[in-house]
Amino acid sequence: MAQVLEFKLPDLGEGLTEAEIVRWLVQVGDVVAVDQPVVEVETAKALVDVPCPYGGVVTARFGDEGSELPVGAPLLTVAVGADASTVVEAPGAAPAESEGSGNVLVGYGTTAAPARRRRVRPNAPSAQSAPAAPPAPAPAAPVPAPVPVAPAAPAPVKPVHASGPVPVISPLVRKLARDHGLDLRELTGSGPEGLIMRADVERAVAGAAAPAPAAPVAPAPEGQALKGHRTPLRGVRGAVADKLSRSRREIPDATCWVDADATELMRARAAMNGATGPSAGPKISVLALLARVCTAALARYPELNATVDTERREIVRFDEVHLGFAAQTERGLVVPVVRDAHARDAESLSAEFARLTDAARTGSLTPAQLTGGTFTLNNYGVFGVDGSTPIINHPEAAMLGVGRIVPKPWVHDGELAVRQVVQLSLTFDHRVCDGGTAGGFLRYVADCVEQPAVLLRTL
Repeated sequence: MAQVLEFKLPDLGEGLTEAEIVRWLVQVGDVVAVDQPVVEVETAKALVDVPCPYGGVVTARFGDEGSELPVGAPLLTVAVGADASTVVEAPGAAPAESEGSGNVLVGYGTTAAPARRRRVRPNAPSAQSAPAAPPAPAPAAPVPAPVPVAPAAPAPVKPVHASGPVPVISPLVRKLARDHGLDLRELTGSGPEGLIMRADVERAVAGAAAPAPAAPVAPAPEGQALKGHRTPLRGVRGAVADKLSRSRREIPDATCWVDADATELMRARAAMNGATGPSAGPKISVLALLARVCTAALARYPELNATVDTERREIVRFDEVHLGFAAQTERGLVVPVVRDAHARDAESLSAEFARLTDAARTGSLTPAQLTGGTFTLNNYGVFGVDGSTPIINHPEAAMLGVGRIVPKPWVHDGELAVRQVVQLSLTFDHRVCDGGTAGGFLRYVADCVEQPAVLLRTL
C-alpha cells in the first residue's frame, strides 16, 4: 500500500531561516527518484537545488515561484509504495517510515521522514498547492453531511477562529502582523491546513498600504504625483543591504589611499604568462598577484586580519587569512572566500579565483563559500573607475580597494614618462588600529606593486 510522505524545506545552514522559491523542477504527477533535485531556491547566500529524500509520485507542491518559505515549511508531498494513486491515511496511524536516502546535508541535503502523512483521494485532480481548511476548535458533535443549495458563484471564505491560537508558520510572522496592526483572524492562510504564511501577511500589508491607483513616491511640480516600481529587498540583494547597513552602524571606518606605479607588476605578469618550456604554467591573473601582495602585507600587519567582538569588547586577531573578493553577478554583489589564501602561491590563487567566480556567475556557490572571510580584496577597477571608499564587509576589520590600471603621466627616474598607474585604497576599522598601521600596510602594498621583487623576501 502506498503512503504519502511530506518533504519540508531543510535546514539551510549558516543561520539561514528562509528561502525564496525560484523555480520548480518537477510538476504534480511527476515521478521522482531518491535525491533528485525538485526545486531551486534562493537564500541570502546562494542559489540552491534542493533534492528530495523520497522516490515516488509528486502529489502536491507548496508555494509558488517567487514566494518565500521558512525552514521547516512543507515543500511537497510524495506518494511512495506499490500503488501511488490510492493512498489513504488511517486516523491516528503512526508516521510512515522514510523510504528516502536518509542523507542530511545542511543547506542542500535531504531530511528524515516527516512526522505525518497527507490524504490523497483516488482519481482526484492534482493541484500546485494543497491548502486545507484550518483546524477548528474541538466540535461537540460530528459534522453533518453537506446540504445541496442553489447554484451560485463560489466566494472565498475567510477562516473563523472563534477561540484558541491562530495557526501561524512562525513567531516572526505573528510579530510582522502585530507590527502592522493586522488581525490574524481576518487572514486566509495559504499554507497546509490553513496555516498563515509570511507571504499571506505581506500581501495583507501591501494591500492595506497601497492606495489607488498609485502612491506618490516623491513631490513633483504642478501637483503631479510620480509613479514608481517597488522591488522587495530579499534574497542576495536583501542580505547585502542588511550587511552594509550593519557595517555602517557598527564600524567606525576610515579610508586612506595612494597612487602606485604598476608598470613593473604588469611586466612581471607578462613574463610569467609568456614563459615557455619547463617554466610555462597556467595564466596568472592580476587579481591573484594583488592577493599575493595582500597576504604578504597582512603577515606584516596582522592587526588588519581581525574582527571586533562587541559583546566582549575584544579584538580577535586571526591566524589564517581567508580572503574574500567582491564579484558582481546578475543576482547582485557576492563575496566568495578563498580559504587559507596565505598558504597559496599566485598560481593557486589564480585558479581558485577563477573557480569561485564561475560558481558565482552560475549561482552555484554554497553558503560555506560565502562566509568566514577575514579580509576582503575589492577590485572595483573592473568597472572602469579609479577610486572608491568601499563599505567594510562586516564583521571584518578592513578592505583593500584596487582601481583600474591605466597609462598616466608619471615621474620615473627623475623624468616625465607614461606609466601604468593604479589607485589603491584601504578602508579600515579604526577600533583595531590607528592611521600609522593602516598607512604602513597600504604603503607596503604599493611598494610591492611598484617593485614586485620586494615579494621575494616572503616567498
